[in-house]
Formats: sequence, structure tokens, C-alpha cells
Amino acid sequence: MEIKGAIFLYTLAGLMITFAGFSALLLTLRQAAGAKVSLLDRYLAKTVMTYIFVLTAGALLPALLALYDIPEKWIWRGSGVLFALPMLSLQVTYPRRRRKAIGKGPPPAIFAVFVVFGSAVTLALLVYILVGLPYSAAAAYSAAAYITALTIDFFTVIFGYLSALDIVMQQPMEAPERPAPP
Repeated sequence: MEIKGAIFLYTLAGLMITFAGFSALLLTLRQAAGAKVSLLDRYLAKTVMTYIFVLTAGALLPALLALYDIPEKWIWRGSGVLFALPMLSLQVTYPRRRRKAIGKGPPPAIFAVFVVFGSAVTLALLVYILVGLPYSAAAAYSAAAYITALTIDFFTVIFGYLSALDIVMQQPMEAPERPAPP
């Protein structure tokens, strides 16, 4: 049974994994150029990987549930809850986890987009999937709501990464010690 938006979800999952690889590669290249790995570098890499794998699981979950011949309205409800709860937990606790890891909270732009906007989108998805509009209308657009929230959350992660990368690139690079030429 093919579900609504399956091709879009597969494409999104592929983009997410590609983004995770390139984001890790960029941080590795910085290190290869002689920069020491900072707490922010490590935290950024771990955070991006965690978020991307939760997002990727969210992109693949509806197709996985469809393999069990679950009715489509329950696929979107189940996927919505199983994706939104861990994602919302990550989004809401981000400032505290960042403060604990590197000693300071996120800059205002990252907080506004990555935390506040991302959390609002995920919470709206959860409310729409569980409470919804009149039942028939909510069921008709559950796939669209789910895929839209997943896509927006992915772009908030990209925004957060690019903003943090800008901060990382402004950190001084300390060249490794090299032996003096003979």
C-alpha cells in the first residue's frame, strides 16, 4: 500500500542524510586545515546528527507503518506522535543542553528560528494530528500537515547549522606546531 507523499518522504530522507554527511565533512575540513576542535564544534556535530536522524526516522516511519496494512489515518496519527514527541523534546531542551555543553545559550536568531519556530511547528503538527479540525477534514490533510512540519523542521535545522557554522568559522584557527625546516 503506497501512502500519500511517499516519494516526497523518501526524497526528504535522502536529502537529510546527505545534509548530515556534508555538515560533518565541513567540520572535519576545518579541523584538517589546522583548527583545534572546540566544544562548539563537537556540540554542533552531535546536535546536527541527532536532529537529522530523528527527522530521517520521521520521514521513513509512515512507509514502515504502511507495511503493516495500518489504515492511513492511523499511520499519520501514529507517525505524528512518534516523531513529534522526541523532536519537541530535542527542540525545547536545546538551550539548556547547549548551555551545559559549551557554557552559553544560543544566539537570539538560533533561539528564535531553531527553538521557538521549530517547536511551534512540531507542536502544531501534534495538535493537528491528535485534535485536528472536524475529523474528516483533519484526516484528509494529515499527510500534508505531517510532511509540511517535517520539511519545516528540516529547514530550521539547516538554519541552525548554518548560523552556528558562521560562529564556528569566526573562531581563531590555531595552527598545529610544525617542525622547523632544517
